[in-house]
Amino acid sequence: MPQVLHNAGAMTSSHLLTCHPLHPSLAVRSIVVRVTIGRSARLALSFALEGEIARLRIPAARAPQMTEKLWQHTCFEAFVGMAGELAYHEFNFAPSGEWMTYAFRDYRVVATLPDASFSPEITVRRGAEKLELDAVVHLDRLSFPADAQLRLGLSAVVEDDKGALSYWALQHPPGKPDFHHSAAFTIEL
Repeated sequence: MPQVLHNAGAMTSSHLLTCHPLHPSLAVRSIVVRVTIGRSARLALSFALEGEIARLRIPAARAPQMTEKLWQHTCFEAFVGMAGELAYHEFNFAPSGEWMTYAFRDYRVVATLPDASFSPEITVRRGAEKLELDAVVHLDRLSFPADAQLRLGLSAVVEDDKGALSYWALQHPPGKPDFHHSAAFTIEL
């Protein structure tokens, strides 16, 4: 059960991601995500990966920019949609500082081309046993009404030093990893 704190109009909760059973990782012990949303429509995500960081492929730091296919390597992801609606947005954040955003009108049906003006704020910290990535997304730049009930899915793709990928999410639907599946959107904001 996630821990939820309320502070000065902001709500903070912590969530443990689980590894997909068909794609285990021996190098990662845990991934916890702290979610904070305030009245200013500012969504702050703090991903904390604990494990043997030296056994992971972590992309080198680059200039923050939109980059396709970040999910082919180590990256953290958030999916945001309105409750009762099929449309949703996907955000990818790489430890390199690169990012990507997509808008979908239905399950995996792209609605619009990525918007380069949407640049999130990304901060990365790396130690021997921990990789942390903080990302801030300004939801007021999306097409959600101010009073919308939102649903959120959180996930991560982690590449080990041999190139194998593990897939982490709040909840995995049956079958292969699928972060776009509505069953993975388990947080209500």
